[in-house]
Amino acid sequence: MTELAQRLEWARRGSAYFARKLAELRDSEFDESTALAGWSRRHLVAHVGYNARAIARLVDWAATGVENPMYASPESRAREIEEGATLSVSALRALAEHAAVHLDVSWRDLPAERWQHEVRTAQGRVVPCSETPWMRAREVWIHAVDLGNGGSFVDFPPEFVDALLADITGLWQRKGQGPALLLRPDDRDAEHRVDIDGQTPHVVRGSAVDLVRWISGRGPGRLKADSGDLPELGRWL
Repeated sequence: MTELAQRLEWARRGSAYFARKLAELRDSEFDESTALAGWSRRHLVAHVGYNARAIARLVDWAATGVENPMYASPESRAREIEEGATLSVSALRALAEHAAVHLDVSWRDLPAERWQHEVRTAQGRVVPCSETPWMRAREVWIHAVDLGNGGSFVDFPPEFVDALLADITGLWQRKGQGPALLLRPDDRDAEHRVDIDGQTPHVVRGSAVDLVRWISGRGPGRLKADSGDLPELGRWL
């Protein structure tokens, strides 16, 4: 399987997983809070739906060659989510479903030669369009857990867990964000580093699932740090 095919599979499986956890919520539970500061489940569902639309705009950009950014500005993105959270529950469910289908169709119809066309993410990174399935896969899998109704990192495909570990540590490395870390999964052969000049890395051990849960800011699970206490991390994504 090619890297692109793998990413598309992760995105599609993640969308199905998010949809399943969303379907398990009763309408009355949409007003409950999530672990994401200031966000109810309404905000989270609106965000996931609008994220699919935003990524579809990048696919359209690649297909046509005409710039079509994810969002006009960070402020417009935040405003869209706040306004989306006021929709009826039925409208939020429809938004999440229809936006995911539209994105999947956009990927399906994109000519093979356009996958390498460069687009720009909301963070300003210039990437090939082939990055968009990975962007979506992260959103749907992790935010399915954030719904707080039984979604778990244990349900993630093992290869996707490994890719997440590499992606998050790589991002922190590029940004020079601390603390310095050396992650050693006890159920994998590979290790993952975040090297910060002048810092001795915190060596953290545990399962790959617990490590990715922790480094994404969703709790420590059963991890052990050689220094004793786990360093505090902010939330990622």
